Amino acid sequence: MLLSDRDILALIRLGELVVEPLFDDTVRENGLDLRLGRGYCLLRPRRGVVDPEEPPGPLELYDCREAGAGGIVVPPGRRVLLHTLEYIRLPPYLAGLVNLRSTWARLGIYIPATVVDAGFEGQLTIEVVGSEFPVRLRPGQRFLHLVLARLATPAANPYSGAYKGQRGVRLPKIFETHTTR
Repeated sequence: MLLSDRDILALIRLGELVVEPLFDDTVRENGLDLRLGRGYCLLRPRRGVVDPEEPPGPLELYDCREAGAGGIVVPPGRRVLLHTLEYIRLPPYLAGLVNLRSTWARLGIYIPATVVDAGFEGQLTIEVVGSEFPVRLRPGQRFLHLVLARLATPAANPYSGAYKGQRGVRLPKIFETHTTR
């Protein structure tokens, strides 16, 4: 069952669902609108094979930065890791489905299917695939829509993996120590 705005607000008031910061326009009819944070990592072009068992250094694969006054320009067809401004905490009976807000999709930006597991907490790291033309994004813009679904029963093992509590862009687990803010 998907949660409505009334369900979401009730869970926030009870402290079962945490969204920080929470803005007046965060809670929507059927989910949460989440904003862009400042950190981003542009994936570097690479010809060689990347083996997760023997990874190169993260600087060989990513150019990580903080957005300045000009924001973040997503180059055509390139992949960028971004993060949400909001830190969220889901209870063990809620999971989330991350969608791009339609304004950005209409500009040709794409995000792969992303699920937020029951029990997750942290800022979300999202992969964005560029459009046919450069698109400028600015920290603080509403960018993602998180639809929340109630599980039939609470998860027996809520999320407790390596990404729990993350802040900023979190690179893949193969680079365990690297995070950008």
